[in-house]
Amino acid sequence: MQNLYEEENKIWRVVFEKQPVSIDPEQHRAVEEAYRFLSEFQQGKVIYGINTGFGPMAQYRVDDADLAALQYNIIRSHSCGAGNCLPAECVRAAMYARLQTFLAGKSGVHPETVEKIASFLNHDIIPDVPEHGSVGASGDLVQLAHIALALIGEGNVFYQGRRRPAAEALEMCGLEPLRVHIREGLAITNGTAVMTGIGLVNLHYARKLLEASLLASVMMNEIAGSYDDFMSEVLNAAKFHYGQIEIAARMREIAASSGLLRSRQQELYGADSKKADVFRHKVQPYYSLRCVPQIIGPVLETVDNASRVLLEEVRSVDDNPVVDPQSRNVYHGGNFHGDYVSLEMDKLKMAVVKLTVLAERQINYLFHDRINGILPPFVNLGKIGLNYGLQAAQFTATSTTAESQSLAVSMYVHSIPNNNDNQDVVSMGTNSALLARKVIENAFQVLSVQLMGLVQAVDCLGVPDKLSCSTRKLYEEVRAIVPRFEEDAPKYEEIRNMIEYLKKGK
Repeated sequence: MQNLYEEENKIWRVVFEKQPVSIDPEQHRAVEEAYRFLSEFQQGKVIYGINTGFGPMAQYRVDDADLAALQYNIIRSHSCGAGNCLPAECVRAAMYARLQTFLAGKSGVHPETVEKIASFLNHDIIPDVPEHGSVGASGDLVQLAHIALALIGEGNVFYQGRRRPAAEALEMCGLEPLRVHIREGLAITNGTAVMTGIGLVNLHYARKLLEASLLASVMMNEIAGSYDDFMSEVLNAAKFHYGQIEIAARMREIAASSGLLRSRQQELYGADSKKADVFRHKVQPYYSLRCVPQIIGPVLETVDNASRVLLEEVRSVDDNPVVDPQSRNVYHGGNFHGDYVSLEMDKLKMAVVKLTVLAERQINYLFHDRINGILPPFVNLGKIGLNYGLQAAQFTATSTTAESQSLAVSMYVHSIPNNNDNQDVVSMGTNSALLARKVIENAFQVLSVQLMGLVQAVDCLGVPDKLSCSTRKLYEEVRAIVPRFEEDAPKYEEIRNMIEYLKKGK
């Protein structure tokens, strides 16, 4: 797994930290070689999208005099997306993914194309890309067309904090618009880069959610005074899933210095255990506390598998046709089809929804005084009846969880034929990635409420000093954002700040 994490981090540095992109000389030579081969090979041949129309129009030959116009036409005609703009981080990730495809040297694009995409990334010029338009079959035609539109100096971009014409941003950076050579229009638009880019960003935030859920679950069990054997090595090794074993190991590491978890060996297996007929403390806690390794374990495995698939997609050649100088041929097929990404985004989406459900159930345990038996209702540290603690915040968490549950329906199986039935089986990969993004955003909201409740509970019990080192650090960081409160006050700003903390936290 270490290689996965290293490769992810390389992408994060480009996408989030805006580390400059450089093109290796060997990669540059590969791009140039493919371009030179295609220039020679195309003479006197019929090659899709070079001297034919696109999609169902491929049966029509295009005159030599119109070949450049053909490439500009696919960019301009397909720049018809709708909806909100994709976030800058998703567009940066998409451009990075498109660049990697071209650097494989099997697309036949001119070297100027890779240089221009790298320049956009390095100058942080972000094309204005609408979120809706892709069915994920010939890749992300519509959204990628908006990126291509900016590269040729048309459409709009975000640059230096403002939405402005692409031509203006290019001029400010001393850059010329990309010129079409042989197949730049089709090559840029015909691939899975947008769904992959959104997916990579989803992956980044899913890992942050996973870590936050893990810490929150340990703190939840500390507050409840759970017996610690639910995370024991022997118990969890008896089930052969690496995710469960790994999560249990991480929980043991986090909880190692805790003074709040109980030992079943000492309390229930000793001589004193025979003295009581009714046990005041729960012999086994609720599933949302006890089954954390079994619940979060599959989430970890899903995130790791999504990482493997997405990184393979980034390294892949995902356009059509594929130009291969080595075999001296041009191959027509469907590498632009987004089923791999679509299925992983569906699985990631469902896993994050389950993580959200776990958080919501732990909130309910924490806020329900008749269930936990040790805390005031809604961890209200004020005057019961006059003050309300986090009662209303639970509404937010519950309604948000419900929305995510409704969004968990698969897009991968939701194919609708279109394009005169040329695209008769489609992936809906970008929709899947966008819905996964939505449930990830929702999960941050629910976990923010959960952490606010956890720190209130810690103060109510007066046990900050008994927390483990890791959960004590979490407690202090959350308290720096949400100070202890008894009196009622609006909490929406604190929830927003908590979301930012969770997204940026390590």
